[in-house]
Amino acid sequence: MKLSSKPGARRATPIVVALVTGLSLALTACGGTTVNSGSSGGAGGSTATASANPDAPLKEGLKIAFLPKQLNNSYFTVTDRGGKTAVGEFKGVFSEVGPSEASASSQVSYINTLTQQGTDVIATSANDPKAICSALDEARSGGAKVVTFDSDTDPECRDIYINQATAEGIAATQVKLISEAIGADGGDIGILSATANATNQNAWIALMKKELEKPEYSKLKLVATVYGDDNAQKSQQEVQALLQQHPTLKGIISPTTVGVAAAAQYLSGSEYKGKVQLTGLGFPSQLKEFVKNGTMKSFALWDVEKLGYLTAYAGAALASGQITGAEGEKFKAGDMGEFEVGANGVVLLGNPTVFTADNVDKFNF
Repeated sequence: MKLSSKPGARRATPIVVALVTGLSLALTACGGTTVNSGSSGGAGGSTATASANPDAPLKEGLKIAFLPKQLNNSYFTVTDRGGKTAVGEFKGVFSEVGPSEASASSQVSYINTLTQQGTDVIATSANDPKAICSALDEARSGGAKVVTFDSDTDPECRDIYINQATAEGIAATQVKLISEAIGADGGDIGILSATANATNQNAWIALMKKELEKPEYSKLKLVATVYGDDNAQKSQQEVQALLQQHPTLKGIISPTTVGVAAAAQYLSGSEYKGKVQLTGLGFPSQLKEFVKNGTMKSFALWDVEKLGYLTAYAGAALASGQITGAEGEKFKAGDMGEFEVGANGVVLLGNPTVFTADNVDKFNF
């Protein structure tokens, strides 16, 4: 995910998860910020410094490449569409490349190719926090700016991370929605995730487990976490196995747009419809029918298209020298307005939206 990621849906201000960064930050005498360019934590990083100039114009002709976890994933299709819109506004050159399957190392060859092509900005949602770091180090050493979105790398491997929502906010929302759907009696629940190494998914799951320790959720018991690899068929197979292995299951949380849509499709046509509750991070366009037919009561997401739009503008601001990724720097993201870089190079999109039968028709993504 895709909270698959926007909505994530797109789609998602509570406390930002603390990330350890290797960037060296210092204020200059003229009020700008200096940071080491290139990778500070990997091989080949440059020791030259760059100074932020917030008044610098956005450069035209910037080559901005979006590298999602996988192509032909509806979440990233919409996210990248937002990026393409932004790139068109500041007269850059947009491209989208990526693997067909979301495996840990599948993005490496694409990063290497983008580096060889002299790409100015690589915007990527990482399938694994470490697997692509060496390739990103090489890209940054060659002058590229790296912006992660949706799913972060280790912080030292990128310049900025566009966080769709705080991990705490997403986790709290998911647990609250499944609790409300199941009711006061509680029961066993399972989690259907994306890939086992997805940074964002694992952060959310860890925080959901902490959330479940709260007294108000004492009647909910997490019995299993399974992985559908953001593949609809595999996700449905995992749901089927989950239900067979845990006949007392009362609810499923799927914080990935591919997984929650696949789970909804399976439950809708099964004997479990209305008996096993479902929530997750999904698109209103994909899930509205399942809310209306009683398969699920609610789900959440952020504006995914805006996530891609913000990512592109952040990359352009970096490549144009407006910002360096230091805390407190500000940049304008087109018609979305001004954003500020937070601790550890994190920029927050906003809060997730909860969708129910009462409001789901108001959204068109």
